[in-house]
Amino acid sequence: MIGKHPPPQPASAPGKAGAPAQFGALLMTDGGAQRSGPPYLFSGLTETEIAHVLGSGKRRVLYRGAQLFSQGSPQDGIFLIESGRIKVFYTAPSGREITLAYWHSGNFVGGPEVFKQGLHVWSGVAAVNSTVLHLPGDVLRRMVMTIPALAIGIIEGLTFKGQCYSALAQMLGTRSPTERLAQLLLHLMNLYGVEERDGTLIAASFTHADLAHMTGVTRQSVTISLKRFTELGILSARGSNLVIKNADMLSEIRDGKLAKAAASDDV
Repeated sequence: MIGKHPPPQPASAPGKAGAPAQFGALLMTDGGAQRSGPPYLFSGLTETEIAHVLGSGKRRVLYRGAQLFSQGSPQDGIFLIESGRIKVFYTAPSGREITLAYWHSGNFVGGPEVFKQGLHVWSGVAAVNSTVLHLPGDVLRRMVMTIPALAIGIIEGLTFKGQCYSALAQMLGTRSPTERLAQLLLHLMNLYGVEERDGTLIAASFTHADLAHMTGVTRQSVTISLKRFTELGILSARGSNLVIKNADMLSEIRDGKLAKAAASDDV
């Protein structure tokens, strides 16, 4: 990677308890979570073309918690993530927050405009120390005219983001807070599940606030629902990790079949 980098992060990977979350996007459809994640922007580009793209932008180093962009602020082009992880989220006037996704290296954030200036409709912060490359809209437009594979990468990336918006709208509009949490836990189990004797360990750590922001509910609602799931024998806590002991029952809650047993009225 070219340019100055932030301090190295501890290695993390699915299957290692306590590892930081590294999923590409919160895409939770009724058909199940997608392991493949978002497309890699540089797929199909030659080394020369990649070098040209990397040399056409301005690199920024962000430390954990640093703001990359904020909703309502001027937007121009995109930010290519070279290392680290960027959390993209929306904050309501009331202060409530909903997380769209955590994007990692090889993906881009910004938009929704990519070739011209506009306004950011989401905010983005560094979830860990990160390096990003800003590609202004006019520069990006000129490059896609001469690098077809880059144009395809941008289109596929925008398509995936559209799926994320759709999945988020479907979840918020059709599922109760408890159903959303059940759906999220099944999604995380699919991404990070490690089979053990007493169940499936979600080998990545999330706080109750993290889970709340990913489902559009309050932290208190998550805490209450997790307690009820524990009482029903659906899961158990192991330090900062969760063990799913009954995925079938969790699926029934997600589908609204056990609403009375596990429902929470707190939204």
